[in-house]
Amino acid sequence: MKSKLKIAIVVHGRFYAFDLARELIQQGHDITLFTNYPKNIVEKFGIPPQYVKTFLLHGILTRIFHKLTQVLPIDSFDFFFSPLFSRWATKIIIKENYDAIHCFSGIAEELFKAIPDTTIKFLVRGSSHIKVQKQLLVEEEIRANKLLNQSIEIDQPNDWIIQREEIEYQLADRILVLSSFAYKSFIEQGFPPHKLKILPLGAQLSVFRPDIEIIEARCQRILSGKPLKVLMVGTFSLRKGVIDFVKIAKNASSNFQFQFVGGITSDGYCLFQQNNKYIDFIDRQPESELKEFYHNADIFIFTTIEDGYAVVLSQAQAGGLPILATTNCCAPDIIVENETGWILPIHNSSAFVEKLQWCHGHRQELSEMVTKVYQNFQPRDWSDVAVDFSKTIENYLTQK
Repeated sequence: MKSKLKIAIVVHGRFYAFDLARELIQQGHDITLFTNYPKNIVEKFGIPPQYVKTFLLHGILTRIFHKLTQVLPIDSFDFFFSPLFSRWATKIIIKENYDAIHCFSGIAEELFKAIPDTTIKFLVRGSSHIKVQKQLLVEEEIRANKLLNQSIEIDQPNDWIIQREEIEYQLADRILVLSSFAYKSFIEQGFPPHKLKILPLGAQLSVFRPDIEIIEARCQRILSGKPLKVLMVGTFSLRKGVIDFVKIAKNASSNFQFQFVGGITSDGYCLFQQNNKYIDFIDRQPESELKEFYHNADIFIFTTIEDGYAVVLSQAQAGGLPILATTNCCAPDIIVENETGWILPIHNSSAFVEKLQWCHGHRQELSEMVTKVYQNFQPRDWSDVAVDFSKTIENYLTQK
C-alpha cells in the first residue's frame, strides 16, 4: 500500500471537506483542496494556503445569486454554476497525476468524464439519494402547507440536478455516504451495494470536549430540579423538522427551556415569528463559538426530516449531551438506545415530548446518562475519519 496518497478534494463551499483535508495533510498525504472559499478563510480551519486552489469569483457570484433567489421569484442558477466549477477544477486536475479525486455531488460530472480511469473517482453524497431526498421534501412541503394553512415552498432538488447527480452516480467508482440511513436510501433505489461505502464523520474533540467541571455542573443542574435546557443547532428550516420542534417546545411544559442556534430560512420564518415566545432563538454562530451552547445545555434534540449525517450530533455527543433524534440521519449509527439517547420517528413530536417528560421524571438516570455519554461513548475525531478515508482509497487501489 502507498504510504503517501495524492488526493484532490473538490468542494463548492466547505461542508466537511476542510476538516478532512486538514487531517489528511497532518497525516502526511499530498492534498490539494479545490474550493470557492478565500484562502485566508480556509487557513482558519488549519489548512495552509499552499494546499488550496480557490475559484473565488465563483464563490462571490454564487452567494449573490443565492440571495437573489431568496427574495425574487427566480429559479436556482445551479445549471450554470455547478458545471462552471467542475470545468474550472478539471482544467487544473488533469495536469496532475492524482491517486484519487474526492468530489462532492453536483459538481462532478465534467470532472469525472475528463480524468483518466487510472485515477479513482470517489463521489460523496452529503444527503440521502437525491430521489429519496426529493420525495421526503415534497411530502414535508405538502404537510407544512396543510398544517400552517399557507403556501410555503421548500428548497428541494429540481429535475436538472436530479438528472445530473444520477449521471455522477454512474460515473463514480465509489459513492461515499455518511450514514446507514443514506446507504439504505441508495439500496432502495436499486443501487449496487459494492459501489457504496459508509464514511461516518466526526467532531473536533479538542474544541467540543468539555472539562469535567462542565459535566459536573450539568449533573448538578439536572438534579437540582431546575428546568432542563434543551438545545438544537442547525438551520431553522422545514427540512430540519422545525414543525415538530415547535410542537415539542409548545407541548413540553414549563419544566423545559428550549434554545435554537442557527440561521432561519424563508420557509421557516413564519414559524419563527409565531413561536419565539416558546424558544430562545440565537443567530448562526461560528463553529468555534458553538461549544459554549453545548456546554450550557442538558439535552440535545434533532428533529430532521432528512440528513446525510448532521455533524452537530457528533459535536453534541462530544460535549457529553444525551440526544433525541430522528431516524433519518446518522442517529441510528451513533446513539445507543436508552444509554446515550433515543432514536425516534420523523413527524412524531409526541414521542419526543414523552422522552423529555421521562428525562424530567428520572433526573438521576438522566444525570447518569450524561456521565456515561461523556466517559464511554465518544464520537470519532476528524483524524479517525481521515484514517478511514485513506484506507478506503488504499483498499480500492489494491483491488484494481
